[in-house]
Amino acid sequence: MYDFHQFYLPCLAHASYLIASNGEAAIVDPQRDVDQYLDEAAKRGVRIRYVIETHLHADFVSGHRELAARTGAEIVFGAAAGAEFPHRAVRDGDVLALGDIELRAIETPGHTPEGVCWLVAGEKLLTGDTLFIGDVGRPDLAGGRGFTPEMMAAMLYDSLHEKILTLPDDVEVWPAHGAGSACGKNISKERSSTIGIQRRMNWALRPMPKDDFVRMMTSDLSEPPQYFARDLEINRRGARALHDVVATPLDANRVRELLASGAIALDVRDSEAFAAAHIPKAINIGLGGQYASWAGTLLPFDAQIVIVADSTERAAEAVMRLARVGMENVAGYLDGAWPFEVERTQRMSITELRDSPYRVLDVRRAGEYESGHVPDATNVPLHELQRHLDEIATGEPIAVICAS
Repeated sequence: MYDFHQFYLPCLAHASYLIASNGEAAIVDPQRDVDQYLDEAAKRGVRIRYVIETHLHADFVSGHRELAARTGAEIVFGAAAGAEFPHRAVRDGDVLALGDIELRAIETPGHTPEGVCWLVAGEKLLTGDTLFIGDVGRPDLAGGRGFTPEMMAAMLYDSLHEKILTLPDDVEVWPAHGAGSACGKNISKERSSTIGIQRRMNWALRPMPKDDFVRMMTSDLSEPPQYFARDLEINRRGARALHDVVATPLDANRVRELLASGAIALDVRDSEAFAAAHIPKAINIGLGGQYASWAGTLLPFDAQIVIVADSTERAAEAVMRLARVGMENVAGYLDGAWPFEVERTQRMSITELRDSPYRVLDVRRAGEYESGHVPDATNVPLHELQRHLDEIATGEPIAVICAS
């Protein structure tokens, strides 16, 4: 017998896992804030023996080193990861004993070179980013390790057809991500499935020659967010403990000095509060939804950030969530009111937009735009906007539409 628990972080569409048997536990693909795993292990009365990574994650910073340091657990990676800290490097077929059960490593390169799926007691398969529900991992995140997307896609085909699809249909599938993750093209909202259901329903598992699969997987790939390559290397080295990343209160005069020297004001309030009044040139990414991934996509890693929030607690949350994607360049947060000049953003109703002469710029993702849009709107997804500013900034008034 064993216990199995999925932790899910909606803002990063990230799933991590606890497996426990006879007083011992393994945590798989942990997020950076690790207290929840310690609390769950204490509640179940088990000792965390292993911290397992299915691969080097690019879309978030893992808490593997902090969790191991606080529990004495052994970190486990696929041998091809080249992790730069003490760990157990596993190969195909290696087994971890956990209480009364075994976890078996199945090497599945393709999303990344070091990918490993884990078969739990012969019943559940933790697939990392190799196989999602309704999708498979994108093949272009090898991180400059000498592999082209075509090479990775060919590896992924072999991993799927020679390893995963040879398992019985009733084996459960538990991936590391759900809908909204940039690690796949069309991930389902479902958080688990079975091999049999995926064999029938997953678009990427349809019978096809390898060459066709490679072409399909490497066409129409969106550019990965800019923070992905950085997070991959942070995870290879191991991040510092999250409690070392703190939010510092700053008065308005100090904030103005920082902004004058090139810092960015990141306003995390809701869009209505931001539109009513905000610090000039501030960027608004509200704490709702995919705040951290958008911040990592849009903000430069080398610029200092000043958080503007409506409470100290929200500022601390904003700093912590940035750290989840490896952004630790926060100078502090505005503590108190902003007594200087402010800017305002006009908000328009649908009726006002319909009757206006403005050009419409739709910054939603391509799939969102294609599902329905304002006639004659120009679609430039937000993560690509910086590269197209010269084409867009013609001096005419522009009305902007986004998903939020």
